[in-house]
Amino acid sequence: MSTYAMIRPLLFRLDGERAHRLAISALRIAPDGVAPAPDPRLAIAVAGIDFPGPVGLAAGFDKDAQVPDAMLGRGFDFVEVGTLTPFPQAGNPRPRLFRLAEDRAVINRMGFNNGGQAAAYERLLRRRERPGIVGVNIGANKDATDRIADYANGVRVMAGVATYLTVNISSPNTPGLRALQDRAALDELLAAVREARGDKAIPIFLKVAPDLEPADIDDVAAALADRPLDGLIVSNTTIGRPPLRSRHAGETGGLSGAPLRQLALDRLRDFRRATEGGIPLIAAGGIETDEDAWARIRAGASLVQIYSALVYEGPDLAMRIKRGLPALMARDGFSSVSEAVGTA
Repeated sequence: MSTYAMIRPLLFRLDGERAHRLAISALRIAPDGVAPAPDPRLAIAVAGIDFPGPVGLAAGFDKDAQVPDAMLGRGFDFVEVGTLTPFPQAGNPRPRLFRLAEDRAVINRMGFNNGGQAAAYERLLRRRERPGIVGVNIGANKDATDRIADYANGVRVMAGVATYLTVNISSPNTPGLRALQDRAALDELLAAVREARGDKAIPIFLKVAPDLEPADIDDVAAALADRPLDGLIVSNTTIGRPPLRSRHAGETGGLSGAPLRQLALDRLRDFRRATEGGIPLIAAGGIETDEDAWARIRAGASLVQIYSALVYEGPDLAMRIKRGLPALMARDGFSSVSEAVGTA
């Protein structure tokens, strides 16, 4: 039995948000781990970045960029911090984070709670010379009068301390935010983000929701064809509710974890079709095992991101997934991850 499996019952006695804060505090004071040497079969280049492997930490775990190096030391090939907004904000009222243990899921309505971009910038500036890929997920403040301006400002501010940036317009917990996925608003957003980047050589990804309808998917693909970015993250949490067993099933917010697996995989396939393979895809949502990660790669993802599964599997999940991938590659006749992308 792993160490995490032994302490998980104690953590589950705590409120989910308190347990998360405890985990971040422990990681801050613990010595950074040393990840195993990268397996060259897992290496992949995406948007001009040489990733040592395809398994990353999704935004939401390290909102304020407090422990990126600790998580890199746990075997993650890259870490995405945030979501970070221009100004600090408290987020939505508590309680706002719920474990659905019977469903291996989480519902959250956090609302982009974070300490703001300026504080995170200083932390990331201090670690800028350290190795490791650290992306920054940017959002808009809830009370912003011009949310597109917030995203443009985030690009200008955070570009100097990030390996890549993610424009997050897919959280269901900031009222009206997902409206930026509509075609006209998205055109305006993409133009503003590209202008804010200017001649900075930093890749920018767009993160979309899993709840988009077919016409919405085609609109996003068309907008990206007209105003290209460097990658598309599919997807965020869902406002849908498949059959669930937990007593928290009726809580409002975004659902993540195992119940999201099929929906997120379907949306990935949809975006692979809609973009005709013309933009790198990053898969998130319901990824718990090496088989899950491999299915996303075969469906078109160059990279995968995990978060909610850590609640149930512990912080060493990334290393376990990476240990399992070579056997799956050999089983299906591939010698590298990169050659398997989109082959299903």
